[in-house]
Amino acid sequence: MRDLVEIGMGRTARRTYELGDISIVPSRRTRSSKDVSTAWQIDAYRFSSPILSHPTDALVSPSVAIELGRLGALGVLNGEGLWARHRDVEAKIEELVAIAAGDPDPYAAVRHLQKLHAAPLDSGLLGEAVAQVREAGVTTAVRVSPQHAPELTPALLAAGVEILVVHGTIISAEHVAQVDADGTQREPLNLKTFIADLDVPVIAGGVHDHRTALHLMRTGAAGVIVGYGSAAGATTTGEVLGIGVPMATAIADAAAARRDYLDETGGRYVHVIADGDIHSSGDLIKAIACGADAAVLGTSLATTSSAPGNGWYWPSAAAHPDTPRGALLQVAAGEDRPSLERVLNGPSDDPYGELNVVGALRRAMAKAGYCDLKEFQRVGLSVHA
Repeated sequence: MRDLVEIGMGRTARRTYELGDISIVPSRRTRSSKDVSTAWQIDAYRFSSPILSHPTDALVSPSVAIELGRLGALGVLNGEGLWARHRDVEAKIEELVAIAAGDPDPYAAVRHLQKLHAAPLDSGLLGEAVAQVREAGVTTAVRVSPQHAPELTPALLAAGVEILVVHGTIISAEHVAQVDADGTQREPLNLKTFIADLDVPVIAGGVHDHRTALHLMRTGAAGVIVGYGSAAGATTTGEVLGIGVPMATAIADAAAARRDYLDETGGRYVHVIADGDIHSSGDLIKAIACGADAAVLGTSLATTSSAPGNGWYWPSAAAHPDTPRGALLQVAAGEDRPSLERVLNGPSDDPYGELNVVGALRRAMAKAGYCDLKEFQRVGLSVHA
């Protein structure tokens, strides 16, 4: 039963929980971590860890996507980012980071990011980036917004994209028609029709509750993203739009929608992917315990020596032309930053869960007595007083 509280006369609100509000409660026989599998499979694509990257240019370049794939995770390119607009992306990011680090105006870096994103989308450049990842032999995934999905998808398919991620702060099964600046009405994206015409699996989101999750599952999506990639200090959707996602509750609601849809269809399973407030191995573990099949990492991966942002992180929504919902955040300093392999698979000398996140997940599952991710979704949980 939903826990509703009265916030004023005639107005109630639901009491919800963040990942930090809960803890895992082991209650089964322990097992060796060597007997635990962290493998995750969506459609025909199998990964040794349930981790995707946030689709930001601060984190994912074609080379980083390749490295993530070889390490057993899924790197997601931003199909509307700098790799689809400029040929000299490394130089552009270097300029951006220099402004963020040195300009006393706190908004100068966001203005420059908006300027870089004002360049037109070039499907040829995007196709080259996708083809580079595909030729390396790892699974190729690209994020597009609902607004640009119809125009960019043909070029992505031609370049060999294998998983399409249709991602916005919030999306619904069908977007209400909008009027462009020139007065013409653009046809809304009907996700169900769009997905039905594709031969590649689609991951869609973000959603925040049971109803929107269930609606997206009914479109035929292979996976549904819960959240919008919230990260304290970098994501400002709460400040700008007043929208917040209590991730523990949102994941559990989406998992309930998954069960309802499974019954409704007689067996079609849709993956729940958590995207928000996951900065340590403990956050990742609790997200899966709440019902997620996989999780999106942003700031954790941006600290690595491979990340194009050179220790700086910004969400993809930070580049919005008139309503930016993110800022540039320095998450690591200096040249001695960890490798992607250390962040994912260790070894670790960090006692706070920022390195060896997959190893920590495996050990937590073993301590709780579970041998795979699906079983671990049934682990006991407690709420802090």
